[in-house]
Amino acid sequence: MARIDWAEARRYLGLHRPGGVVDEALEQLLERWGRELEQTARPRAVWRRFPLQLEADGMELAGMSIPSRHLRRHLNGCTGAYLFAATLGAEVDRLIRRCAVTEVSAAVVCQACAASLLEAYCDECGGRIAGEVAEEGLWLRPRFSPGYGDFSVDFQPALLAALEAQKRIGLTASQARMLIPTKSVTAVIGLSPDPTCRPGGCASCGKTDCAFRRTDVTPQNPTQGS
Repeated sequence: MARIDWAEARRYLGLHRPGGVVDEALEQLLERWGRELEQTARPRAVWRRFPLQLEADGMELAGMSIPSRHLRRHLNGCTGAYLFAATLGAEVDRLIRRCAVTEVSAAVVCQACAASLLEAYCDECGGRIAGEVAEEGLWLRPRFSPGYGDFSVDFQPALLAALEAQKRIGLTASQARMLIPTKSVTAVIGLSPDPTCRPGGCASCGKTDCAFRRTDVTPQNPTQGS
């Protein structure tokens, strides 16, 4: 089972900055609530493979016509794609709400730990998906979620419906397109025959002022044509 990446959790909390002073109290909170969150989480995921038809400024995927230049660029050269959804479960939401009532600083720590655990779980699932397609000579592109760039969150309901996510892992979206449970993610994962073409992550994001941006990447231009 996936575990919290403690270095990533510290980064989410702003503890990764060079020259920063170690906060022992915060470290203790991180250890205490991180362990409880790992025990509380009930991670589940679902994914399904679909044909992909790339067009000039978007694509056709799983019955959706998606007018996203950023996603189109990310999937350039791909021959198909997976829709993917994962959640840590409603239990994690309840834990964070309980912390928010009793100890606000603990709620912040739980949020950071949940973000790290969810990312680790998604990476674990990605490894399983990669194994499914390796014999076909295909490689995965990094996950690209609704809300990134010009890939609208309005596609959340259709994406969840295509995966039968509510029935299979209990994941839904609110009228505001927020995922429920909140510690969840949906994404498109491209399938490429080229193992060297793997854009994504901080390097493909145009938000250079993000507090959580990794510093060891060279930014690309997300508005660049395919």
